[in-house]
Amino acid sequence: MSLYAVNNLCIDIAGKRLVENITFTIEPGECVALVGASGAGKSLACMTPFGLSPGIAFGSAILDGEEMVGAPEGKLRRLRSRSAGFIFQQPLTALTPHLSIGRQLVEAATQAGAKRPDRRTLANMLDRVGLSHPDERLDQFPHRLSGGERQRVMIAAAIAHRPKLLVADEPTSALDAALRKEIMTLLNRLRAEEGLGLLLVSHDLASVASHADTIVIMDTGHMVEAGPAHDIITQPTQAYTRRLIAATPRLSDPLPNLPLRHETVLKAQNVSVAFRRPGWRRGWIQAVDGASLSIARGEALALVGGSGSGKSTLARAIAGIGPMDAGELLWRGHRLNPENRRTRAERRLVQPVFQDPAASLDQHWSVLDILAEPMRHLWPNLSARDRTSRAKCCLQQVGLPAELAGRYPRSLSGGQAQRVAIARALTVEPEMLLLDEATSALDVIAAGEIMELLTALQRERQLSLLFVTHDLALARRLCHRVAVMEQGRLVEMGQTEDLFVRPSHQATRQLVAASS
Repeated sequence: MSLYAVNNLCIDIAGKRLVENITFTIEPGECVALVGASGAGKSLACMTPFGLSPGIAFGSAILDGEEMVGAPEGKLRRLRSRSAGFIFQQPLTALTPHLSIGRQLVEAATQAGAKRPDRRTLANMLDRVGLSHPDERLDQFPHRLSGGERQRVMIAAAIAHRPKLLVADEPTSALDAALRKEIMTLLNRLRAEEGLGLLLVSHDLASVASHADTIVIMDTGHMVEAGPAHDIITQPTQAYTRRLIAATPRLSDPLPNLPLRHETVLKAQNVSVAFRRPGWRRGWIQAVDGASLSIARGEALALVGGSGSGKSTLARAIAGIGPMDAGELLWRGHRLNPENRRTRAERRLVQPVFQDPAASLDQHWSVLDILAEPMRHLWPNLSARDRTSRAKCCLQQVGLPAELAGRYPRSLSGGQAQRVAIARALTVEPEMLLLDEATSALDVIAAGEIMELLTALQRERQLSLLFVTHDLALARRLCHRVAVMEQGRLVEMGQTEDLFVRPSHQATRQLVAASS
């Protein structure tokens, strides 16, 4: 008997059939990957049988000999706590914000009745998934961690009670290439040592190819094709599969034709940021240590590094939306005020686009309200009519119809939501965009479209871009130069192709090797 067997699974929401006739099996120690673009039905197919989506399941889904389709909530809860672990796509929303990391691990480890683990055991759980300073992290809260660090906490919690099946919904999309490889290696070791079955959901076909035993390609709720991973990658039979493979960026892709660079607009000199250690420990964590960089008009600079290296903290200090303890920021030779003392004119210069549009867009506001908000604060003299007109114009500039202004974020796809986030940033006519992992939550097709949009906006507006990313192939596709961070320091900077072909620092070499 298979560990997990899905047969003719169909899923309805509000009377509409969204997933139809999905069939696959998972044996102990086997990895099956569901792969497809946003809206393909991957997450619905893996979460609905466990009662973790609003969908209604039909067909059959048998876990460890017990049927889940049609089972009461009590039985599903028992099966989830005893036999299954879950890694959700957005760790910021999946982790409880007011509980420390240690308390959340305790909750995960004891859900099936096990005794409470001691502090050393909890720290070992975090160390096992590659989290630095694991004992200190136990006292921290989710908002103090980077996106990659939060995802590692999610993985540690998911395997804390030693489940038989791990359901991983985009488990590495927020991680840098080196850590992505480490996490998948860890999951592979768990499969081999403990017979852990793995149901992996991903939009990145290339990243799962070397880890999955079987790949199921999905599109609009249907199975497009399924088979051994090697055969799907090397001999795809369907056009949709070939499109997914072609959309995946690679370091071996031809060099892009990037826009021209002009005069320097931003100089950051010796920027430092420190945070007080949490809990009873005294002292400070040096998140950014003496970082210096410059960006020209029309230039895209990639800020890359491992999770927790300080790249987002540095970028937020530059944009004026995060603290800066020391250093100086110059815009066209004039000193920029720090975070809470910037004038409206200074705040308009650099506008952010965040990693997760679902979290950065207010779900209770219409798209028009979302786009009008920065104009109300930074251009208070604009009339409501002018704000509406400009909002609709910005929607069209990012490839969305003006009629979308009346809709709400929950009705948008991931790609549409990120385009709205870019439009919001453009409403106040910035000279630079801060893009903090702006495509990591998107499938490869939607991410490619966003990259094309950014390149077009860069040419048309001569925008400068500070592109925070863990994906070197994306950085190569968009950016003129790359700056590499490790443990809060800028350790290497240079022209994109030169740095990737001849990396001089060990951190850069590791990132390139993991991305190749």
